Amino acid sequence: MSTHEPSADRDGCPAPTGADSPSRSAAVSAVVPAVPAVEPPVEPAAGPGPRSATEAPREAARGTEQDADGDPADEPGASPRSRSRELLLLAGTCLLALLLVNAFVARPFAVPSGSMENSLRTGDRLIANQLAYSFGGHPQRGDVVVFDGTGSFRRGSAEPTGFGGALRTLGRDLGLAPAGDSVYVKRVIGVGGDRVTSTGPGERITVNGVPIDESSYLAPGDEPSNVAFDVLVPAGKLWVMGDHRSASRDSRDHLGEPGGGFVPEGKVIGRAEWVVYPVGHWAGLDRSAAFAAVGGTGGHGDQR
Repeated sequence: MSTHEPSADRDGCPAPTGADSPSRSAAVSAVVPAVPAVEPPVEPAAGPGPRSATEAPREAARGTEQDADGDPADEPGASPRSRSRELLLLAGTCLLALLLVNAFVARPFAVPSGSMENSLRTGDRLIANQLAYSFGGHPQRGDVVVFDGTGSFRRGSAEPTGFGGALRTLGRDLGLAPAGDSVYVKRVIGVGGDRVTSTGPGERITVNGVPIDESSYLAPGDEPSNVAFDVLVPAGKLWVMGDHRSASRDSRDHLGEPGGGFVPEGKVIGRAEWVVYPVGHWAGLDRSAAFAAVGGTGGHGDQR
């Protein structure tokens, strides 16, 4: 005897039999509602192609995070490389400006000795105003001046050459090194046309016959001069002395030399204006009022 296995539908269920059974298409449509087909999402191709509306803003935002060199930036509009270039440029500009100011306007100097105590002390840093005597100005009695003593206080100066000499010059220009053996700082006592005299210990110095009260700046215990002298200052020259008279080699010590101890006005670098270091010595170096009574008694070529 044989058996008959009913044919199965595609889902594995027995196919319906009989004349009144619904057709396959009717049964499927009655049980399972029609569902529209949904296409699976398509991954974007690796190569260039059209961008969606959401991708374009994201790429534009990423583009702003890169600098001109293509390097990612830590901050908008700047990169480490560009910031380094800007800092180097700023440092170079500041150094150039400082050197120009030192060359033409105000120059720092380190005081190498105690010949101007107590007005200036060893190691003080002062600022010399290089414009003080520009445009027809002249040093005045009582001014503290910085000058090059070559040809008056010194016969010559042997400066080092090469890279070491350049570094030393730069250090002097920035006030970080002593000004050198040929640069001095002294107080102007007489100008061109003045007659300056001293009779030695115990007496004041006179300028054009007027005794000068120097007690406001002379070092305590110092005499105005232990050396007697009587000089007539040539036009365009200066007679200078240190405030610490017993420790100063100044115009008095060069009387017998070719320059006669006189400093040419053209050798004056500038007028000492301020002490800027150390902090405890900050002070302005004003012209002394001790020479007020000498006004109108000669000077700057009017030899009387």
